[in-house]
Amino acid sequence: MKKSPKDDHDLLYQSLLQLESVEECRRFLQDLCTVTELKAMEQRIEVAMYLREGMIYQDILKRTGASSATISRVNRCLQYGADGYQTILPRLDPYWEEKYRE
Repeated sequence: MKKSPKDDHDLLYQSLLQLESVEECRRFLQDLCTVTELKAMEQRIEVAMYLREGMIYQDILKRTGASSATISRVNRCLQYGADGYQTILPRLDPYWEEKYRE
């Protein structure tokens, strides 16, 4: 029996893999997510990069505006999560070094 579209949870992930540029990704996520959801995801990636560098919570809070709960949640994911951050963060290093390092 064929799965119904509502049962195909991989459709979102397949959609993301079809994007070919940062601009395409930006436009797709802007259509898919609310401004608040996008800001939260952007903030979590930034927090993860700072945690990976060994920055302390208080300094991350000052730089990103993230709550201590958000920082703690990201840290738990880095330590005990599904390795999603561990997969992507090293791939972001060149971009991070160019855009975020002082």
